[in-house]
Amino acid sequence: MLYDIGMRISYSYDGVAGGGRHLLRLLPADLPGQQRLVSSALRVSPQPAERSEMVDFFGNYGTEITLRDSHEELEFRVGARVERFAEPPGLDISPPLTRLAQELADYRGLEPDSPLHFLWSSPRASSTPEMTDYARLRVGEGITAFAAVLTIGRALYKDLEFDPEATTVDTPAREAFERRRGVCQDFAQIMIAMLRGIGVPAGYVSGFLRTNPPPGRPRLEGADAMHAWVRAWCGRETGWIEFDPTNNVVVGLDHIVVARGRDYGDVSPVRGILRIAGEQTTEQAVDVIPVAAA
Repeated sequence: MLYDIGMRISYSYDGVAGGGRHLLRLLPADLPGQQRLVSSALRVSPQPAERSEMVDFFGNYGTEITLRDSHEELEFRVGARVERFAEPPGLDISPPLTRLAQELADYRGLEPDSPLHFLWSSPRASSTPEMTDYARLRVGEGITAFAAVLTIGRALYKDLEFDPEATTVDTPAREAFERRRGVCQDFAQIMIAMLRGIGVPAGYVSGFLRTNPPPGRPRLEGADAMHAWVRAWCGRETGWIEFDPTNNVVVGLDHIVVARGRDYGDVSPVRGILRIAGEQTTEQAVDVIPVAAA
């Protein structure tokens, strides 16, 4: 599936910012065998005084910018064409959780995609006894790793309420779980913490999701948004699979990957510091448009 992606993120400040430094993870990833980045462009306004590209430990691309001039607004615009061709997994050939534990004990690699990096708590996705108990009550004896991922993801879809007013970008997974509400970031980090609590390595994926309007309704321009979901390691034979607990689906062609990490802190789309006092407001608009075959 071929997509054209457009995104605009804007910030308005109460006062004048004297300068700033930012790390941006906004461009779709290029993932051999899963996703091909055909073309991309990232425009920043006002023009940064310095700009450089980087790749982090997990293989995510980023752009570092420095702003020295005073400004009251900041805008990022992304344009990209992406081909997504990774299909959802087929038959469940993953091991039972007991055998998964042995496979992990025998695993020796520390490459960026190693499941060992994703087995323990991370700053924003730390499990609690209550979260682990929730997961254990829903996975039966002898359940496979893949089935455990589906079971927990579907349970969270049922028990959590999507509420953009309930949490902030800094809300930890345990607080969102206590409230039983939040946004895609919260759904993902709660699920990650639970999977780790029962011994399944799990990580965070940021990206774009193609959304479809109701039947008979036109698609609204700018209605798509950046999204988050979960990836879980289900043994040597199955490898990594991805699940979207916010929408109760195994990830397929409608999910476009931007970055992968242990939790939101590793892949935050915009991170930085400003020389400013006062509040800020932000707006975001995303378009994910399928490209018709020639």
